[in-house]
Amino acid sequence: MRKSDIISQLPYSKPFLFVDDIQSVNENGIEGCFTFDQNLDFYKGHFKDNPVTPGVILIETMAQIGLVCLGIYLNEGKTITNIAFTSSEVEFLKPVYPNEKVTVISEKIYFRFGKLKCKVKMFNQAKEVVCMGTLAGIIV
Repeated sequence: MRKSDIISQLPYSKPFLFVDDIQSVNENGIEGCFTFDQNLDFYKGHFKDNPVTPGVILIETMAQIGLVCLGIYLNEGKTITNIAFTSSEVEFLKPVYPNEKVTVISEKIYFRFGKLKCKVKMFNQAKEVVCMGTLAGIIV
């Protein structure tokens, strides 16, 4: 399955698509990136005069790349009709600012009976860990 096919099957569109590219993917994990454009709506009110990417958006970015894109790959391109985010445990270490590019690396813990659980890390351009944790979801 081509990386561009995975992105085209995502059930999201702008302004809620947080995947620009997938660098690598295999049955054990995935790596992808996204750049947070300064014109995204949530920056207008999230800490006026000093915008920072909300943590919930960082989790969503990790989930879209590290869980949903990997789930599409593991389902071998079969049409996904439902996706449910079931759990997250995330630690935030550094802020992400407008126009910053992040890389998400996800390692599969398990994928069985449609449930995917992964260990996920997000890195900034300086290759520092921004946040990390465990995410899980059900893919049908």
